[in-house]
Amino acid sequence: MGTPVPQSAAPWSPAARQSAATGPPAGRRRDRWRAAARTAPGRLRLAATGLTLLVLGLGALTGWQVTDRSQAADQVVTHSQPLSQNAAEIYRSLADADTTAAAGFLQAGNEPAATRQRYEDDLANATSLLTQAAARSDGSAQAQNLISRLNQQLPVYAGLVDTARADDRQGLPLGAAYLRYASDTMQTQLLPQAQQLYQVELARLDRDYSDARATPWAAYALGVIALAVLVRFQWTLFKRTNRVFNSGLLAATGALVLMLAWLAGGTLLADSGLQRSIDQGAAPLRALDQARTDTLQARTAENLNLVARGSTTQYADQWTTAAKGDSDALDQAARLAPSGARSQLATARARFTDWTKGHDTADQKNNAGDYQGALDATVGSGPGSDAAAFDAVDQSLAKAVQVEQDDFTSAANDGRDATATVAIAAGVLALLAAGGVLTGIGRRLAEYR
Repeated sequence: MGTPVPQSAAPWSPAARQSAATGPPAGRRRDRWRAAARTAPGRLRLAATGLTLLVLGLGALTGWQVTDRSQAADQVVTHSQPLSQNAAEIYRSLADADTTAAAGFLQAGNEPAATRQRYEDDLANATSLLTQAAARSDGSAQAQNLISRLNQQLPVYAGLVDTARADDRQGLPLGAAYLRYASDTMQTQLLPQAQQLYQVELARLDRDYSDARATPWAAYALGVIALAVLVRFQWTLFKRTNRVFNSGLLAATGALVLMLAWLAGGTLLADSGLQRSIDQGAAPLRALDQARTDTLQARTAENLNLVARGSTTQYADQWTTAAKGDSDALDQAARLAPSGARSQLATARARFTDWTKGHDTADQKNNAGDYQGALDATVGSGPGSDAAAFDAVDQSLAKAVQVEQDDFTSAANDGRDATATVAIAAGVLALLAAGGVLTGIGRRLAEYR
């Protein structure tokens, strides 16, 4: 007869086996963690974890904000400013084409090949710039719509000019009417749309400037908090241990201070460069663009007044308005111009004065019935003609634009590059600070073993 098996030796039940496999219940584990956190080593481990996450978060936030600023500055240099200047050049090319078409029409059979070539170059340049703008004006439905309309209307304008030339060669009086209609199309449709495109691109440039110069307040705030927490922790350790220095924590503190100093220095340098790009480039360029616009408007009105042969005072009034605006714009451009562009603007002002005097002389001849004399003074090839003075003004302004564009590019590049190392430095210093925290607290933990 076998011996009975004791109850205590019976096999485990499934519930007992599961309990043994999974260890203590979750509530007990939490109790153990709470108990461990109440001990000095536990509190040190929690502090090490919190401080490490804090300094690494600061490094990530600083890197993100600086990179965001740097990308906005790069947009200013490589995208929005070139697009705004291209839009200004589109306007200038269209206005110059209108001016040149009127000058060529007045010269009739004596039109120089250079005048015809200038007109064709203006149209080709406008077409090319519109194509570039369409490819680069991503994300702007308004800009794309304006570009599309300009592309559609430019061939219509060119066709009207060609018709005017053909009629004039055959001696048909409709030639002058077609030319005035072509110019009216340019002045009331194409140029206003080109001006709108310019304003759209300027608004984009202003937004990119604002983003590029945004102060990284979040990084500054978190940096101050991280420093305060780190200093407070070291003060707590000092009171409990009477040890003044902890090399690891001191190194972490130094790394954070250096990170904030690097951030502040890079931000200030970037702001300085971007502000110089505004003062020496973007703002003077806007004034120059306006001066070139008014110069071309005045020249177009001057030529069309002769095409009209006294049938209307519209173009004489337009000359008066445009010449006054041009004078004011030249004054504004001279006030804003950097030193390198002042000589060109002085030349433009002097030649503009010659032009207005020549215009008055030609106008007097026209009013006295000397149409041919007025024509020669206005579109003649002599050095004292209005055409020569206008060309001198336009060329001087073009040279000033190039000087100010170079100044803009140099200053904006400085502003963009000033933050190039800040993001990298923030990452490296955050890692060093985290290492200092772990090393410093690790030494204190070692004392409990």
